[in-house]
Amino acid sequence: MHFTSEQHLDDGILEREFTLGEIPGILWTPASTPAPAPLILLGHPPLGLRRMHPRLAGRARHAAADGFAAATIELPGSGDRPRWAAAEQARADLRRAMEAGEPVGDEIIDALVLPLVEKSVPEWQAALDALLQLPEIGGPVGYSGGVISIGIRLALVEPRISAAVLFAGSLVPSAMFGEARRVTIPLHVLLQWDDEGNDRQTALDLFDAFGSKEKTLHANMGGHSGVPQFAGDAAARFFARHLR
Repeated sequence: MHFTSEQHLDDGILEREFTLGEIPGILWTPASTPAPAPLILLGHPPLGLRRMHPRLAGRARHAAADGFAAATIELPGSGDRPRWAAAEQARADLRRAMEAGEPVGDEIIDALVLPLVEKSVPEWQAALDALLQLPEIGGPVGYSGGVISIGIRLALVEPRISAAVLFAGSLVPSAMFGEARRVTIPLHVLLQWDDEGNDRQTALDLFDAFGSKEKTLHANMGGHSGVPQFAGDAAARFFARHLR
């Protein structure tokens, strides 16, 4: 891990950009929490870190207020990373189906999501290896948000992740339901009831499939971008219970 820049945000949080091989990332550490701090991995959609930075920094500030460090990495094919032809084609197929008002079939969903999961999960694990070697970072570790299929796979295969907050989304390959049944860590799932890009029943079926004994579904009225502040507060309380 090589740090490439750092700045202190106005609330004292230290924000550092890093690279891990070819993978860019950002680490936020709180100003007043004794080291080592618990860590939350911040997932995000494949829109690029530069575009997502304001929202990610806001989530990191929220985490820092509760004494957590937070980190994220750029997803394959996104941001400044090399373009990924197969992903570009899958996104184009998805756009065509949605613009034509056609159902988004399993073939499109699988082509869009499964390769992303296969490529990104080992990268998240490598980033976690490097982050936990820093003296200011310690366990336990949580995962929050992003592509829900990536969260499912990480929750299943990464034993260092103790709890996860997942954002419900409809583009879930059928194969991920089998993996969800084997997930056992505590889960807090956020669902926007009127999300224009989300199949509500798919989200409910996925929540039902999770094998965790402790799982909570926090559903709120409103569209994709209308997550209320109190929903974020509930997620923060969830991490406070499980990462201390």
